[in-house]
Amino acid sequence: MTREAQRLEDLRLGKAQWRHWGPYLSERQWGTVREDYSSNGTAWEYFPHDHSRSRAYRWGEDGIGGISDSHQHICFAPAFWNRRDPILKERLFGLTGHEGNHGEDVKECYFYLDATPTHSYLKMLYKYPQSEFPYARLVSENGRRTKADPEFELLDTGVFDGNRYFDIFVEYAKATAGDILIRVTAWNRGSDSAPLDLLPTIWFRNTWSWRDETQRPKLWRVRDQLGYECIRVQAADDVQHWLIAEGTPKLLFTDNETNFKRLFGVENRATYLKDAFHDYLIAENESAVNPDETGTKAAALYRFEIPAGGSSTVQLRLTDQNPDVALSQPPLGQAPFSEVFDEVFRARIAEADEFYAQYASRKMTDDARQVQRQAFAGLLWSQQSYHYDVDAWLHGDPAFPGCPAERKKGRNYRWKHFHAADVLSMPDKWEYPWFASWDAAFHCVALAVIDPEFAKEQLILLLREWYMHPNGQLPAYEWAFDDVNPPVHAWAAWRVYKIEKRVRGRADRGFLERVFQKLLINFTWWVNRKDPDGLNVFEGGFLGLDNVGVFDRSASLPTGGHLEQADGTSWMGTYCLNMLAMALELSREDRVYGSVASKFFEHFIYITQAMNDLGGEGIALWDEEDGFYYDVLHLPDGSQSFLKVRSMVGLAPLFAVETLEPEMLVNLPHFRERVQWFLENVPAASRHLDMSQKSPNGHRQLLSLVNRERLLRVLSYMLDEKEFLSPYGIRSLSRFHLDHPYTLCMMGNEYRVDYEPAESRTGTFGGNSNWRGPIWFPMNFLIIESLQRFHYYFGDELRVDFPTGSGRKLTLWQIAAELSMSLSSIFLRDKNGRRAVCGSIEQLQSDPYWRNLVLFFEYFHGESGAGLGASHQTGWTALVAKLLEQSGAHAS
Repeated sequence: MTREAQRLEDLRLGKAQWRHWGPYLSERQWGTVREDYSSNGTAWEYFPHDHSRSRAYRWGEDGIGGISDSHQHICFAPAFWNRRDPILKERLFGLTGHEGNHGEDVKECYFYLDATPTHSYLKMLYKYPQSEFPYARLVSENGRRTKADPEFELLDTGVFDGNRYFDIFVEYAKATAGDILIRVTAWNRGSDSAPLDLLPTIWFRNTWSWRDETQRPKLWRVRDQLGYECIRVQAADDVQHWLIAEGTPKLLFTDNETNFKRLFGVENRATYLKDAFHDYLIAENESAVNPDETGTKAAALYRFEIPAGGSSTVQLRLTDQNPDVALSQPPLGQAPFSEVFDEVFRARIAEADEFYAQYASRKMTDDARQVQRQAFAGLLWSQQSYHYDVDAWLHGDPAFPGCPAERKKGRNYRWKHFHAADVLSMPDKWEYPWFASWDAAFHCVALAVIDPEFAKEQLILLLREWYMHPNGQLPAYEWAFDDVNPPVHAWAAWRVYKIEKRVRGRADRGFLERVFQKLLINFTWWVNRKDPDGLNVFEGGFLGLDNVGVFDRSASLPTGGHLEQADGTSWMGTYCLNMLAMALELSREDRVYGSVASKFFEHFIYITQAMNDLGGEGIALWDEEDGFYYDVLHLPDGSQSFLKVRSMVGLAPLFAVETLEPEMLVNLPHFRERVQWFLENVPAASRHLDMSQKSPNGHRQLLSLVNRERLLRVLSYMLDEKEFLSPYGIRSLSRFHLDHPYTLCMMGNEYRVDYEPAESRTGTFGGNSNWRGPIWFPMNFLIIESLQRFHYYFGDELRVDFPTGSGRKLTLWQIAAELSMSLSSIFLRDKNGRRAVCGSIEQLQSDPYWRNLVLFFEYFHGESGAGLGASHQTGWTALVAKLLEQSGAHAS
């Protein structure tokens, strides 16, 4: 067992709280729903970036490369000033959803380089220009551009030209669970010396202003420390820590309180304010900071002139050990910054190397190992302490005026039970600093490779009573809990269960049983709410695919009527099979689950029958003429028609596939008898089972929404380079629609779907995420798994052209491997040393200070593989680490 694995085991057994401290700060708290107390729900406008330096947050904190305790009471992050910027750089900048020509977008350059699951070692890089940060230009230029134009990024402004910037590396190494070593190193990459102020900052999340002023924590300077400065940190519960700063920086103190006068023109409630360090440095206002050297926010100010090509380093220690009594013994050693400090860093880095070596296949190139390591790092850095009490948010806090009446029937008002105060895996802590239920499922599958305990905790957490609605619905995402994400929680739980069994050699039946019981409630909600006519065809609505449809599927249709959704129905078929697989596994030790399993077997058969209309009584979502699945539009006059858009919607039926082995049925007689009765007494049922394959123990049974004939027809589209198949994976919309856009003319309006391989050119569903052509990792990952499961049943005898029409016959397993390599190739260097993900950005392709830095985007260009959307959505894009772990990557 590696040292990091031992820490994880100690954590599991409750021997040490290694995860009590971690990278749990958001990168953007402003502009979130939680901080929006407006009457009309305009979160971006109510709390803009300009307010963030001066206004105390209610529900969370943000910072650059920061850490906090798991409840985010105590926060630490470095701040920077190049002595030219108009703003102290305490947090990342980006455009709001209305300012960006393709929606919200972070306008900074930062990279997560390393992390371990216990956060025993963390490393990130922030690139800070030496010239004035171009805030105004980024806003104005993106405001000028249209949706047909690319986004204007920080790299496009020229501020990094001539290497006139600082590479600021922020590192953390834990000596113990409560003794954290901090190292901030700034490199001047330019050819001239340049000034830089570093302000490592510690502060308390403001929990006192809203409810009880008496519960106020405190920071103060500890005097007479030989050779270093020290800040004592006393939380409201009297838990104490000390921040020790090497050398003799000037300590600055203030309070984490709103500057009402600056923002609203009224008198301040406090003397020392959140933006005091900004005023002290940039406005040269020495009275902004507290001369008594106490408060709820403090910083150690280091002022450097860094020579060309040189560096400056700041070392600190955030510890739960009183330095006055602990200097003569571990963990502090003889002095806070003795040689032991460097030894701890060396040890943690070596332990991280040892830990990740387990997941790097011998087939992997050094480049692939680096990509995998950074993917895991981004996933771990994206954990966040998330606080949101919807009832308190709707009604307001005792110490403040009540909220506008409109809020009581506004966003999320049906979720008054929701009360989150947990560490969650976030899609991205700037553009998506809040959880999304289906994103989390994919995160957990990637996390399970390196930290199955945390993955299991996350899956269980979203099913707990303070998340799941009393009616059984899972919250979709913060902007609209009522929206519906694809029901992939069961798939993720089943995958995490099997991954842990493989990588840890043990199966956690207790976890599987806990998840299964709660998912029964959620499954029932789907059946009752999303199949209103009881026809086993599901509507779903949004389903996470944003603008994939002709209309905004989350809103009332402009034509009236309703949609029968091929993907909604497919997700429910997949849900059935995942629950069936879990029930059969649980029935090995408890036969009661056998009767539950038969319920999901029967329900799946009914869904298959309805979706394919094989009995002539369902609603056909299969178009026999085209050989593809489509949504069906039902109009108020009773007419119905296919919406013939060849999209990921029509590939989703591939996800529902499972094999029942005869030896399994032998060991489950009650389930076998129930299945046999059903097949004998429901005449149409046998048409939905493929029993063409045999094993030595008898007939095998394939459960699939797509029979063999239809599978081959769908695959002929999916594997066609003129349709879905890109060199970098499966497109979300067929390239066929480039020359043949789908148009629907109704009620004097034209509705149109074009192939758009890059950013969205429409405003449908906000326009910031595009499902009309780009490549999306989660769906591709599910396609790969489905092909593997089809191969498990059909074996090598089923071969198809890859690509379609090429005459190159491959098994479905081989095609899955090809697709896996295509997805991995987005990030790996090709034979010319270039990464597709970096597109035409030459600095990322060839500059020695940039070329080893990898970004894990939200989605990818359907033709070139270039990264698009949220630049740090390592959450589900971290699935590339799982693909590399299971298949490796060969040298070109």
